[in-house]
Amino acid sequence: MKKCFIVGAGDFFGLSLRPESGDLVIAADGGYDHLKSAGVEPDMVVGDFDSRAGEIPDHPNVICLNVQKDDTDIAHSVGIGLERGYKDFRIFGGTGGRESHTIANIQTLTGLAEKGARGWLYGKDSVMTVIHNDTLCISAEEEGMVSIFALSDRAEGVDILNMKYTMKNGVMTNNITLGVSNMLIGEEAEITVRNGSLLVIHECKEREFERN
Repeated sequence: MKKCFIVGAGDFFGLSLRPESGDLVIAADGGYDHLKSAGVEPDMVVGDFDSRAGEIPDHPNVICLNVQKDDTDIAHSVGIGLERGYKDFRIFGGTGGRESHTIANIQTLTGLAEKGARGWLYGKDSVMTVIHNDTLCISAEEEGMVSIFALSDRAEGVDILNMKYTMKNGVMTNNITLGVSNMLIGEEAEITVRNGSLLVIHECKEREFERN
């Protein structure tokens, strides 16, 4: 599946996977500088450029946004990717810095999941995704800690299989920390929610989770 790469102006730890032919690469505001440092030329640059002190990059395809708007530069970039038919979004430079923007990006992952798409938000030694009425499988080759949180008031019909701590047809709510710090055990893990949304965070230095 072709991917939409979006690089924001937050903390950037490099690209743990590289764009391929047919992928769409969007620099969101100061993410342009991150991409240049990684040696990747974006297909377009989107933003109000507040993180670049108003300086607009010298690029042939720039979309300038109003500073006073109802979404973030990354969320606007996601909208462009959706309009072009992309369903697999890889977001870098979307954590750290302002905590409000990290939370906004998690909400963006939720919106993608509700639209039948999948977003991945890469941080330092971690990657996050959200599933909505869906199943996520994690390869037996992968290692590390996985935390699972309900984003909806109630997440019902939750299965957590082939991990250190398991659940079958359970209920998780967004006011408990039941799903924190689970562990992969060398088997293909499966996380399902039948009604609701779950945030899944994989903490692993190799960030292998990206292969799913």
